[in-house]
Amino acid sequence: MLVTERRERILALVRERGTVPIPELIAQLGVSDMTVRRDIELLAEAGEVQKVRGGVRAASGIGVRSPVPAPSGERRAIAMAAAGLVEPGMAIGISGGPGGVALAQELARVPDLTVVTNSLTVSDLFSPPDRADAPYTQTVVLTGGVRTPAQSLVGPVAVRALEQLHCDVVFLDVHGLDVQAGMTTMNLLEAETHRAFMAAAREVVVLADHTRWQVVGLTTIADLSDIDRLIIDDGLVDEAREQLAAHVGRLDIAASETFDTH
Repeated sequence: MLVTERRERILALVRERGTVPIPELIAQLGVSDMTVRRDIELLAEAGEVQKVRGGVRAASGIGVRSPVPAPSGERRAIAMAAAGLVEPGMAIGISGGPGGVALAQELARVPDLTVVTNSLTVSDLFSPPDRADAPYTQTVVLTGGVRTPAQSLVGPVAVRALEQLHCDVVFLDVHGLDVQAGMTTMNLLEAETHRAFMAAAREVVVLADHTRWQVVGLTTIADLSDIDRLIIDDGLVDEAREQLAAHVGRLDIAASETFDTH
């Protein structure tokens, strides 16, 4: 494991749990006590964590949620359509990106969910209830990895975590959709992580607004034929609908008129 990946994993665990004991970090990372303590020392000097007796915790202000912007009318319509596929008791995967965040906002009150995500923002939305006596029946599994500017964790650590998991359905947000290039992203590590998400899923559902059509990113994640279901808003022109319907398993059009924010 690279040094950067190891320290990102420590940060992910701290954000997920608040305080993490050193023996658990040693077991999770597969490195020596000295290596873990050196990583903690450097992260503490950078102001990312605080050292505590026998462990490490989030630094003051780290991991505090920032307000999540309201999604556009198109994204909310897509998220609501996707939320209709989710039932209590399911294990679902949600990737990073605005589509995944919009879906998480719709699912935050669904009980008895296990949510696998590589997004710190999505993870924050599935937080414990404010009242101690309120039921908390959602479980979040946050992968580790290298953090992107969009607060997603990607790369080999995330891939290894996903290889051990099984989800009823995985929801992916992608940069672009194209008949020739397939599903694409601008981040090579994100492409690898998305493929791991797909391998962990019984059903792969892609969330994309119509502006993603015929956008080609740096690298291909997978072919359009690997999409079991594509949910896209009704801004997509008829010709594009026909092309996509011919390549994906199922095409769902989400009506966005009700949620027009203009």
